Amino acid sequence: QVQLVESGGGVVQAGDSLRLSCVASGRTFTLHRMGWFRQAPGEARELVGTISWGDDMTTYADSVKGRFTVSRDHGKDTVYLNMNRLKPEDTAIYYCVAAAYSDHMPTLHGYRYWGQGTQVTVSA
Repeated sequence: QVQLVESGGGVVQAGDSLRLSCVASGRTFTLHRMGWFRQAPGEARELVGTISWGDDMTTYADSVKGRFTVSRDHGKDTVYLNMNRLKPEDTAIYYCVAAAYSDHMPTLHGYRYWGQGTQVTVSA
C-alpha cells in the first residue's frame, strides 16, 4: 500500500554533510509519521529521527541530536535526513520508515513500512 524509496547515500569523509531523501508513494494518506532508522553491521537498529505529518514535530536520537535534521516536503510526500558533521560511527545502512494509522498489521519497531535502505559510509 505504501512504498518507500531512499536515495542519497554514499561515501564521505568525517565532518562532511550528506542529505538523504525518501519518497513515499501509494496510500500515503494512511501515514502519520515518517522517519529514519539506521543499522550498522552487527549492531541493533537505532531510530535516528522522526517527523509527524500533523504538526511536523520531530524527534532525534541522542547520538545525532544537533547534527541531523529530519524535514518534510509537504507537497511531495518526501522526507529528508540532513546529516552534518558526520562521524565514522554514523556509518550504517539508513532506512526510511513510515508509521500508519492503526490497521492491526504487524510493525517493526512500531513502523509499518520500511524502505530498502541506503548505505552511508563515513571515513576518518
